[in-house]
Amino acid sequence: MSRQPLVDPVGRVHSIETAGTSDGPGVRFVVFLSGCPLRCVYCHNPDSQHLADGKKRTASDVLAELRKYVPMLRAAKGGLTISGGEPLVQPEFTLALLKGARKLGLHTALDTSGFLNANASEELLDAVDLVLLDIKAFSEETHRKLTRVPLAPILDFARRLAARKQRVWLRYVLVPGWTDKLEEIDGLAAFAASLGNIERVDVLPFHKLGEWKWEKLKRPYLLRDTQPPSLKLQIEVRRRFRKLGLNTPGTRHPPKAT
Repeated sequence: MSRQPLVDPVGRVHSIETAGTSDGPGVRFVVFLSGCPLRCVYCHNPDSQHLADGKKRTASDVLAELRKYVPMLRAAKGGLTISGGEPLVQPEFTLALLKGARKLGLHTALDTSGFLNANASEELLDAVDLVLLDIKAFSEETHRKLTRVPLAPILDFARRLAARKQRVWLRYVLVPGWTDKLEEIDGLAAFAASLGNIERVDVLPFHKLGEWKWEKLKRPYLLRDTQPPSLKLQIEVRRRFRKLGLNTPGTRHPPKAT
């Protein structure tokens, strides 16, 4: 017998950003949930990896806060984004927020690695206007080294979204020495182009803005000596996606010398 969904699910919320501009179109109300099965070496929110890291809140409580920003979000052609952590760790809570935002007439986005494919019900995906799919690497060896989890479930999720003709923005963090292997990037580009539902690919340069959190948690930060990727490398990686017909926003040419 199937279990009835909770009327007002309780979730663990890491934080909320009320005017995000990098987690979907327009200006976003971004709810960062706690809990994640991945252990990315570059994680900028390591303090969100465990459910207990978050504050308990009901879905109705979060939606009441969201309601205050509806006029601004509509005017800015934005909406609600559920991020993390990993939202699919808390599927009932995520679904309640998505459906609540839909009732408010807002665009909805789900930022996920897709690793917990089984937790994403058809009902949940039906409540999502846009999936922000984070594929961390495109070889089993690199992916396990980077995240400690296998790659295959994530690719299965990507194929499932393609079969649903779900709108997807693919996100790829470019980390020198880790995710800058051009042959793997070419493989990811070919895979993305074959799906037919990838609206854009965001190549995100690695940064160390979350390093202080690792230090606060007294956990070793493996990328202490890793520098952000050069502009030349960023341009080359974007070029490899574009040559397969994928829309890849960002700098197309290096700035001219002055």
